[in-house]
Amino acid sequence: MSKQISIHCYVSGKVQGVWFRASTREQALQLGVTGIARNLADGRVEVIACGNEEEIAALYAWLQQGPPLAQVTEVTYEEVPWQQYEGFVTK
Repeated sequence: MSKQISIHCYVSGKVQGVWFRASTREQALQLGVTGIARNLADGRVEVIACGNEEEIAALYAWLQQGPPLAQVTEVTYEEVPWQQYEGFVTK
């Protein structure tokens, strides 16, 4: 069994106004990942994702492309202490 991890990501590029947060939520729920996605004032999207290593790796790979209208230029992440979320929410 793989370990549970949480990651904190910042997604840069054309990621606001292109259904990025809603698509991230949909992808996360399909993978069984919990967390949050929110727009930042500087144009990036912040994502905190919690799940097993394989689920998180799959979501991180998806974040590098995003939904069809997005143009992702960079995704940074760091592993953070485990956080408990109910489902996956967007703000």
